Amino acid sequence: MLSFLKSRADGATGSWFARLKEGLTKTRRQLGARLSGLFGAGRKLDAEFYDELETVLLTSDVGVAASAYLLEHLRARVRREGFTEAGQLKEALREALLELLRPIAQPLEVSGHKPFVIMLAGVNGSGKTTSIGKLANYYQLQGRKILLAAGDTFRAAAREQLQVWGERSNVTVIAQQSGDAAAVIFDAINAAAARDIDIVLADTAGRLPTQLHLMEEIRKVKRVIDKALPGAPHEVLLVLDANTGQNALNQVKAFDDALGVTGLVLTKLDGTAKGGVIAAIAHVRANTPRHKPIPLRFIGVGERLDDLRPFNAEEFVDALLD
Repeated sequence: MLSFLKSRADGATGSWFARLKEGLTKTRRQLGARLSGLFGAGRKLDAEFYDELETVLLTSDVGVAASAYLLEHLRARVRREGFTEAGQLKEALREALLELLRPIAQPLEVSGHKPFVIMLAGVNGSGKTTSIGKLANYYQLQGRKILLAAGDTFRAAAREQLQVWGERSNVTVIAQQSGDAAAVIFDAINAAAARDIDIVLADTAGRLPTQLHLMEEIRKVKRVIDKALPGAPHEVLLVLDANTGQNALNQVKAFDDALGVTGLVLTKLDGTAKGGVIAAIAHVRANTPRHKPIPLRFIGVGERLDDLRPFNAEEFVDALLD
C-alpha cells in the first residue's frame, strides 16, 4: 500500500509545475502581456517605463510598499550595470522577486513532535476546511498517520465537509454534534496520543479579525491545545484566499497578533487572484518591528486533492513570468 501511495505522489509531482502554470494562467496572461510590451526590444529606461512598470505591479496585487522596493532594486541594478534598455532588466526583475520570496519559502517540518499538532485558522470562505482535507492527503502520501479535529462547531456544514474529506482519505475525524471547539480539539489530541497518530489537523471556525469576541475564543482554543499537549500547537497555519488581494495583509496582522501565526496557506490562485499578493506579504513581514517573515508553507492552484503543495519560490516565479 505504501509503495502505491509513493508512486501516486511521484506521478503528481511530475505534473505539478504544469498545473502551477495552468493555475496561474489568468495572472500570467495579464502580467505576461504587459511585461512583454514593457521589456520589448528598444524600449528605453525612462520615467515613463518605470511608471508603467509600477502600474503593472500594483494591478498584480504586489502592493505599494513591495512595488517601491522592487523598483528601487531595479534602479540600483541599472546604475550598477549601466543598463540602457528595458530588455536588460527582465532577468533582474526575476532575481528581485526571488530575493523577496525566498525567505518565506520554508517547508513545514513535522517530524519534531508526535503527535504534531497543526491548528488552522482563517476568515469565513478562505478554504480552511478544504485545505485540511488536502493536507491530510499530502501527509498520508508520505506514510504518516493523520487525525482530523472538526473544531469548526459554529458551522454544521464544516463538520460534515470535514467528515467527507476523512472518508475520502480513510482518515479518522473527531467531531461532536454540539459543544465548543476547544473541547473537540482537546478530545482529538488525547485520541491521537492513544492511537499513535503522527499529525493532528485541527479545524477552527472562520471569523473576521474585527470580531473581537470571536478572536478571543480562538485564543482560548490555542490555550486548551497547550493544556492537552504542552508545547502544542506546533504550527499555527493561517489560510488566506488569494482573491482578497491586499486585504490578506490585514488578516495576517490580526491573526498573528492573536495567535502567533507560524505559517501561511494561500488558496485559490487558480481563479481571478493575482499572484503578486505573495510579494506584498513577504515584503511587509520582512519589515515589521519583529522582523519575522511568516513562511508561506503551501499554495493551492486547483480543486484536485493534490493541488495544494509546498511553496517553492523558484517554481512560482518561473510559472508567473514564463
